[in-house]
Amino acid sequence: MAEPIILVVDDDPQVLAAIRRDLRSRYRAEYRVLAANSGEAALDAVKELKARGDTLAMLISDQRMPAMLGVDLLTRCREIYPVARRVLLTAYSDVKAAVRAINEAHLDHYFEKPWDPPEEHLFPAIDELLAAWQAEYRPEVTGLRLVGHQWSPRSHQVKDFLASNLIPYRWLDVERDPDARQLLEASGVAPHELPALLLENGRALRNPDQQQLAENLGLATSAAHELYDLVIVGAGPAGLAAAVYGASEGMRTLLLDGHGPGGQAAASSRIENYLGFPSGVSGSELTRRALAQAQRLGAEFLVPVSVTGLSVDRGYKRLRLDEGREIVTRAVIAATGMSYREHEASGIADFTGAGVYYGAAVTEAHSCRERRVVVIGGGNSAGQSAVYLSRFAAEVAVVVRRSGLAETMSRYLTDQLAALPNIRIRPRTVVERVGGEGRVQHVWLRSLEDDSVIIETADAVYVFIGTRPHSGWLSPAVLRNGKGFVLTGRDVALADGFPKMWKESREPMLLETSVPGVFAAGDVRAGAMNRVASAVGEGSMAVKLVGDYLART
Repeated sequence: MAEPIILVVDDDPQVLAAIRRDLRSRYRAEYRVLAANSGEAALDAVKELKARGDTLAMLISDQRMPAMLGVDLLTRCREIYPVARRVLLTAYSDVKAAVRAINEAHLDHYFEKPWDPPEEHLFPAIDELLAAWQAEYRPEVTGLRLVGHQWSPRSHQVKDFLASNLIPYRWLDVERDPDARQLLEASGVAPHELPALLLENGRALRNPDQQQLAENLGLATSAAHELYDLVIVGAGPAGLAAAVYGASEGMRTLLLDGHGPGGQAAASSRIENYLGFPSGVSGSELTRRALAQAQRLGAEFLVPVSVTGLSVDRGYKRLRLDEGREIVTRAVIAATGMSYREHEASGIADFTGAGVYYGAAVTEAHSCRERRVVVIGGGNSAGQSAVYLSRFAAEVAVVVRRSGLAETMSRYLTDQLAALPNIRIRPRTVVERVGGEGRVQHVWLRSLEDDSVIIETADAVYVFIGTRPHSGWLSPAVLRNGKGFVLTGRDVALADGFPKMWKESREPMLLETSVPGVFAAGDVRAGAMNRVASAVGEGSMAVKLVGDYLART
C-alpha cells in the first residue's frame, strides 16, 4: 500500500511552507505530506485522492481563508474520508472559535500559530492523532475478514470480541456481500461452519470461540510469573488505571479480563466530559491509550481469562481460573464492573445477539443504516449510544420510564438528543414485547400514563437498564450488599458479620473489602459513582492503598 497522506492547507505561503517542512522532517518515512493553498484546492485534492484510492490519514487546515473557512473544509472532507483526523490551524485570537468548532463539528484537535518549537507544540499531538488513526483505519482488502450472518448471535459474539480487543477486521455479510461466498468457497468453509474468520496467512477459523481467537491473534493468555505483587481482575477504566499506577510504582502487576479491555466504557462512541479531551474521546481510543500505557510501564495483560474463585493462604491470594489454572498474588483489586440485566419483555430473550444488544454494541451500528432502532434507558450510556446510532439509523426511539431525562442524563447529552431530528424521546413508556422472524422486527410499547399499547417497527433494540455486578467469583468472605455489590471501607466495617471475620488490629482501608489485601474499585463496588472519571480515580486510589498494605505485610 502507498504511504498514507497528510494534507496541509493554508493560504499564507510562508505558513504553508513552514508546516510542510516540519511535518516532512518528522513523518516523511511513513507518510506523504501534501499541501494546498486554498480550501477549494484542498477539497478538489481530497476528491481526487478518493477517486485514485489513496489513503488520507490527516487533514490540517488554517481557519481564516478566503471563500472557505477551515472548519467548513474539514466538515465537508469528513464525508469523503470519515476516519481521517481533522485538525484546525488557528491564530491566538481565534481560539474560542476553534474550541466551538471542536464541539460542534467534532474536529479532533487545533493548533495555535506559531507552533515553535514543533518538538514541543506540534509533534506530540500529531503523534497521538496518527496513532489513533492507525488503530481505527481498516484497509479495504488486507487484514482479517470475518464472514457470517448479520443476525447471527455467534457472528455478533466474534465481532464483539475483535472490537473489544482493538483488532481491526473487515465484516462480510454472507447474504449481502458478493465477495463473501467467493471467499468461503476459496477457503473451503461450509455454510454451517459460520462465522468464519479468514486470517492473513490464508487459514480460516471456523465458528471460533474466544480462546481460539486469542491464540491465533497473538493475545497473551498465560501468566509469565509464579507470584505477583498485584493482580487486577477486570480491565475496565478502574482496572486499566490500577494497572498503569501499579506498574509505575514498580509492582509486579497482572491485569486479567474475560473478554477484552475497556469494559462498558470501551463501547461508548464518544465520551464528551472526560478531562483533557476538548473534542471528546471514544471509549475504544481511551482504552487503547490506557492499555498501551500500562503495558509500556510493565504491566502484563491476559485475555480471555475468567477468574472463577478466590482463596487466601497465609496472606497470599490464590485466583482460580476457568481452566483449573491458578495465579498467586500478594494483593488483589476487584474491578470487574457490572453489566445490564436481561430485560423481562416477552420474547426478548429469543433475539439476544440477533437484534437485541445489551450495552453500546458499536460493532452493530453500521447494520442499522436507514433502519429503526429502540434504545431502552435514560442514563448517559443510553444517551451516548442514541447519539451515535442516529448517525446511521433512520430513526432512534429512546424509551424511558421517567417523565424525562434531566434527572438521569448529563445536560450535554440531553441537549444533543434534543437537537437531532431523527431521535424521539418516549417518556413514561416501557417495552412490553419483542417479536420477529429470526431477528427483531417489531416492539410493543406500553404507555405508563394510560396503559395503551402500540406496535412499532424496529430492527434493533439496545438495552441500558438494570445493573448486575460481576462479583460472583469472589469468596463468601468478601462481603456484599443485597444487590451483590462489594462493600468496602466504612461500609464493610458496619456490615453484619464483619467483626467476627476481620482479624486485623486496624480498620479496613477506604477501598478495602472484608478480606485484608483484597480491594474493590469501579462499578463493582457498592457506592461507586458509575462514571468513567470516578472509576479511573478509584483504580488509582486503590493502588495507593495496595502499596500501604504491602508495606505492612
